[in-house]
Amino acid sequence: MRPPASTPSFSTTRRLVLGGLAGAAGALALGTAGCGSPAATPASGRLRRLAEARWPHRLSIGGTPAGGLSGIDFDARTGEYLLLSDDRSDLAPVRFYMAHWPAPWSAAPEATGVVELQRPGGGPWPSRRQAIAGLPVPDPESLRLRPDTGTVLWSSEGDLARGFGPALYESARDGRFLREFELPAMFRPDPAQRRGPRDNLAFEGLALTPDGRTAWLAMENALIQDGPVPTIDATGGPCRFTRIDLASGRATGQIAYVPDAIPLRPLLPGTYADNGVSEVLMIDAHRMLVLERAYAAGTGNSLRLYEIDTRGSGDVLGLEALTPGNHRPVAKTLVADFSRLGADNGLSRLDNSEGMCWGPPLPGGGRTLMIVSDDNFNPLQITQFAAFEFIDRP
Repeated sequence: MRPPASTPSFSTTRRLVLGGLAGAAGALALGTAGCGSPAATPASGRLRRLAEARWPHRLSIGGTPAGGLSGIDFDARTGEYLLLSDDRSDLAPVRFYMAHWPAPWSAAPEATGVVELQRPGGGPWPSRRQAIAGLPVPDPESLRLRPDTGTVLWSSEGDLARGFGPALYESARDGRFLREFELPAMFRPDPAQRRGPRDNLAFEGLALTPDGRTAWLAMENALIQDGPVPTIDATGGPCRFTRIDLASGRATGQIAYVPDAIPLRPLLPGTYADNGVSEVLMIDAHRMLVLERAYAAGTGNSLRLYEIDTRGSGDVLGLEALTPGNHRPVAKTLVADFSRLGADNGLSRLDNSEGMCWGPPLPGGGRTLMIVSDDNFNPLQITQFAAFEFIDRP
């Protein structure tokens, strides 16, 4: 996400560090919710909060400051969560953390390690201050564990100022670099800024189909040639969600998704406000959850969760620009507006939520939806974990 102008922006790197962890015992844990019926929402009451917890600001894990958590996934084999930091090697090398947060989620997640993501050829990814010619400085945003291979997919919004576009990488679980995927030319940056991705508004979301064969890369906002960013009075141009065949490493399709107009007004007219896609998650082979996160200076955050069917849009992969009339955006159904979930099911505070994954199954076969927020390493923001029961209605 593009943070407010007053908020520092960071990215990530990795290193395996097990032991010597500063315990998460000092973390703030919020109480779990009861098992009552879900509160009514403008959508269909499909989320029921189970628990909420926080980590302290810059919790030390393996000698690194935890924060900027922009991606989360659950390893059903080990019971661990993988948490991607979007620190661009400014505070510590690009990395993801591991943590246990067992049901009933009555305490804060317990950190178990940190893994440094390696660059091609080995070694940590450089920071912007130590940039290496011919090598981007990644801006990590989302990650997914491939259960069949045990490897990790992770997305970067790119290093546009130095000529590197957004990227999708695959790494071993211990951080070794495995490959970079070949992406369509439309994602290459344009020095003249007449087309291509906007800085810090690229691959914010990453989803994996249940069979593990296909990944979806979701843009936060539209490519320059596809339309404007959202405003308070108008929706944004269509975001491209790109389907990647993991066996061949190639893009095989693409759909268009239109983000909402900014739902909040800043406290002072004309100051910073935005809205965009912050994460995507597959419900099944074709249905997808899309999290839209907005911010308005002096007002705060908005979170809205939508459901789409990826078969509900025409394929736009072959279109150089998306213009009115040459494509059909996917229809979206509101699952939840987090500001209207009510005291029983809502969050104690809405912040910059950017990570979303499925957790362990509930007794009886229900699904847990886990959400984490990116505090931008800002002491005025929070690293918030939340567990919800997701009520599916195919």
